[in-house]
Amino acid sequence: MRRAIEFFVGLLFGWGLLLSGMTDPGKVQGFLDLFGHWDPSLALVMGGAIAVGVFAFALARKRASTFFLGDAIRLPSSSEIDKRLVAGSLIFGAGWGLAGFCPGPAIVSMAAGQGKAVVFVAAMLVGMLGFVLLERVGTAVRRPAG
Repeated sequence: MRRAIEFFVGLLFGWGLLLSGMTDPGKVQGFLDLFGHWDPSLALVMGGAIAVGVFAFALARKRASTFFLGDAIRLPSSSEIDKRLVAGSLIFGAGWGLAGFCPGPAIVSMAAGQGKAVVFVAAMLVGMLGFVLLERVGTAVRRPAG
C-alpha cells in the first residue's frame, strides 16, 4: 500500500510539472532571461512550492519521529555553507540555465519522450555516479592507514 501512495504522489508531482509548463526548457530559460523576454511564471510556481514546503517542514519538525507512512524523519541538521554546497549549487544552476531542465522536470520530460531530456538525464546520472566514485576515492585517501 505504501508503494502505491508513493507512486501516486510522484505521479501527481509529475502531472503538476506538466500542467504548469515546467517541463518546457524554454519556460525555464525565459525565466532566466532577465533582460530579454522575461517570463515570471516560474517564480509563481517556485513561490507556491516554497509556501507548501514551509508548512510541511513546520509540521514535520513538530512530529515526534515519523512521517504518516511510518518512516523516520531525517531533517537536515547542518546550516553550514561550505565549498561543496557552493560548488554544487553553481554546477546545478549552470546545468539548469544551459539545458533548461532540473532533475524532476527532466525525468517527467524524458517519460513524455523528449529526446533532449533523455540526454540530460543520462548526463545527470553520469554526474551522480562520478560524484559517488570521487567520494569513495576521497574517503579512501583520507582514511588513516593501519
